Amino acid sequence: MKFKGKKIVVLAPHTDDGELGCGATIAKILDEGASVYYVALSTAEQSVPEGFPKNRLEIEVKEATRALGIPESNLFIFKHEVRKLNYVRQEILEGLVEIRNNIQPDIVFLPSSKDIHQDHLTVMQEGIRAFKYSTILGYELIWNNLSFETDCFIKITQAQLDRKIAALKCYKTQEGKAYMDPKFITSLATVRGTQIGSEYAEAFELIRWIIE
Repeated sequence: MKFKGKKIVVLAPHTDDGELGCGATIAKILDEGASVYYVALSTAEQSVPEGFPKNRLEIEVKEATRALGIPESNLFIFKHEVRKLNYVRQEILEGLVEIRNNIQPDIVFLPSSKDIHQDHLTVMQEGIRAFKYSTILGYELIWNNLSFETDCFIKITQAQLDRKIAALKCYKTQEGKAYMDPKFITSLATVRGTQIGSEYAEAFELIRWIIE
């Protein structure tokens, strides 16, 4: 797959989900000359650790996407309440449909269908409804996945993996979480790369594939 000239949308239920699920792929896509649009559905103000301002995750997602190379003009931030996205799914759908109509993306990345987090499940379902005419790939967040279909692998370089790690380091509010550890991020990329005879890769569930 070549990304040059393509329009890509990344759906993140919460700030940092997109970077965790496909951060190195975002770096690769940008390196190849595609346009990437990042959509965060919640800034999780209710979950910001004590000692940080409530808008801290909004600041961090701007820093993280900038570290990957996404222009701030391509960043869409919604402020739906964390863990309650299922209560506003119609509002979410309408927002995504507006984005779809304005961007007409070729490829959409969103949480996998095996993700059991209630917010992730809502974004996956409404994302498929909104972007059913695009290729859709489900990204891997293994701490939320009871299982995961490794249907698609995208090769990444050390430099692209390093940009993913640099982006995640922007999330000072999330420091100490095991899945934020650079060793874990590198290990998972190594496992997925080994599966396809490459040094590093990110794996995805193939939800919809449209060939032109």
